[in-house]
Amino acid sequence: MQKIIIATRNLNKLKEIREFFSGLEHQFVGLDKFPEISEIEETGKTLLENSLIKARTVHNLTGLPAVGDDTGLEVDYLEGAPGVRSARFAGNDANSKNNLDLLLKKLKGVPEQLRAARFRTVISFVSNDNEQWVDGIAEGIILDKPKGRQGFGYDPVFYYPPLGKTFAELSLAEKNKISHRGLALQKFRILLGKINLND
Repeated sequence: MQKIIIATRNLNKLKEIREFFSGLEHQFVGLDKFPEISEIEETGKTLLENSLIKARTVHNLTGLPAVGDDTGLEVDYLEGAPGVRSARFAGNDANSKNNLDLLLKKLKGVPEQLRAARFRTVISFVSNDNEQWVDGIAEGIILDKPKGRQGFGYDPVFYYPPLGKTFAELSLAEKNKISHRGLALQKFRILLGKINLND
């Protein structure tokens, strides 16, 4: 079974990815299995740059195929922010609640028609001389207060009109079918089927 390293210590993200790829003859492991790899600094100016930085770093340190991803929430009213800084919106030491609270503060009083937003995920794959990437986008609206107990990050305020629910009100299986990461993972699954990992 080919081992593929997912360049993350986010156990929620790892759970989503493993769930999506269950049944494939690949073993997906996270950075929790590689404590010797220190925090990877995301210095890119775009989601693609950051995803490649993570995948290249992990591949170079381990010699194993590596996957890096980066996700951003882009809010039209905030001119695309928080974007590439979504995980650090409220500061480098911020947690999900801090980021969510800051987002709602910045959108306080803004009417619904101006609260359009999208989640964007870029997934990069690096193995030897092979570098490829895919992306996925989900369009929605930012609510003025959280709804739902599933998901993580900005999910409780990201309302998805086609289903009439926030991402935090969806089961993992439902979310994986339509979310930004789910759409990117669908493309990545196809890509993985075309790659010879032994090259």
